[in-house]
Amino acid sequence: MSTTSTTSPTLLYIDDDEALARLVDRGLTRLGLKVVHAASGQEGLDRIAKGGIDVVALDQYMPGLDGLETLEQILKIPDAPPVVFVTASQDSAIAVTALKAGAADYLVKDIHGEFIPLLQVAVNGALRQAELQRARDEAEAEIHASRDRFAALAAEREVLLREVNHRVGNSLQIIASLLHLQASSATQDDVKAALTNAMGRVAAVAQVHRRLYTSHDLKSVLLNQYLESLLEDLRRSAEGNRMSRLTLKAEPIEIDPDRAVGIGIIVNELVMNAVKYAYPEGAGPIHVELKAEGDDLVLTISDDGVGLNVKADPRSTGLGQRIVSAMASKLEASVERDPDHSGTRILVRFPRASAATAKSASAAAS
Repeated sequence: MSTTSTTSPTLLYIDDDEALARLVDRGLTRLGLKVVHAASGQEGLDRIAKGGIDVVALDQYMPGLDGLETLEQILKIPDAPPVVFVTASQDSAIAVTALKAGAADYLVKDIHGEFIPLLQVAVNGALRQAELQRARDEAEAEIHASRDRFAALAAEREVLLREVNHRVGNSLQIIASLLHLQASSATQDDVKAALTNAMGRVAAVAQVHRRLYTSHDLKSVLLNQYLESLLEDLRRSAEGNRMSRLTLKAEPIEIDPDRAVGIGIIVNELVMNAVKYAYPEGAGPIHVELKAEGDDLVLTISDDGVGLNVKADPRSTGLGQRIVSAMASKLEASVERDPDHSGTRILVRFPRASAATAKSASAAAS
């Protein structure tokens, strides 16, 4: 179908009545239309196939293909022009059939050409309707194309994020392994402990990136799986022989990666603290527990050792305590000691999401 001209749209008038066709030609030409005549349905189809037709006026009764048969064939043509169905019959059933078949409009003709002004109105209406339909189709096509582009960009971004997490996780794991080797070869206990603590801190961050790389969801980390992997790293560390009774009990809670890092570092510091001070004579049980309580999460690290009455190691720099305080501030957490526990029991209580995140989510929901 051609692009409709703003000055003279081309009408194909399909009718076997030559005299009436001449009346239509003269009448519509004066009204600003260019008229092409076809004397049969097949001739009309052939003319449409050549292009340049903006709208069709189609008679019902013709030899060979009648109007309804011709209409059916026209509508099979890609980007077919709109069709105004014309008949001499007063039977409304024909109008209903034609409109249901896909005609844009319908009118009754007479042999004197008095219907021609009405035909012009119907033709102009059909052209406007076709133009609106094209605009809708183009808008829908653009919407679908935009969605496809967005989906492609989102998929590409996810692949890139996975790759970044993979590489960062691998790099941090290499650093943790180097610290492990250095700690294993160290001869001084304070150096060995410092290197082991540093390895645990690096491993806590590396595990988050490894979890994100293997997860279906790049926006959250399952804490039970993350902590299990983190504790396994600690068991393989230079102090691993003193963690043979390190246990974990954690609910499958999802949390954002940044908060997972803070939790992992706190766990590393408090577990290493228990390893250093809880059992002066050797190894003992150390328990890590994570559970949900309402909108909060409660992390517990406990041991059955000598408790807090023991004098701190004079070689301690207090770095671990400062790290725990910094991570607790990041998590908006409270850190408390259980005075009734026979050994040492530290409770860290923090909201599942940060206040800023919760505020943002609430605003989005409203």
